[in-house]
Amino acid sequence: MNRLTHLDEAGAARMVDVSGKSETDRSATAEGRIRMKPEALEAIMAGTGAKGDALATARIAGIMAAKRTGELIPLCHPLGLESIKIDFTPEAEAIRVTAVAGLTGKTGVEMEAMTAVSVALLTLYDMGKALDRAMVIEGIRLLEKTGGKSGAWRAAD
Repeated sequence: MNRLTHLDEAGAARMVDVSGKSETDRSATAEGRIRMKPEALEAIMAGTGAKGDALATARIAGIMAAKRTGELIPLCHPLGLESIKIDFTPEAEAIRVTAVAGLTGKTGVEMEAMTAVSVALLTLYDMGKALDRAMVIEGIRLLEKTGGKSGAWRAAD
């Protein structure tokens, strides 16, 4: 039976001890999307919103957030990311954000990739809320991860 690794035998919260783990190349890819009115999508993709280039700002915000995940999420290890890449894909009335994080280390970067996506999406909302306050952030999830004892994993769909 699997158990929650952030709880000790007595059920108290703890940071997982990774000191005995081997360093491996690790990566994680996460995604999420923000739905919006077509006019807002057009302005954000063109960089013509009132606050300026929303995509550039969201990319920087996502990178900064990924680097600070250990400060934002309790019990996450602070990691020295070696790479973080954020991409934006326009869809029908939405923008999909994808983040890929990587490093060579003792613990995975899934939380860093998902934090990057989350903050990039929140930044897009902030940059575009004058155009559409009803935007919806949805579907933040891990798509795949590599490395570590458990090896590769990929979402089913």
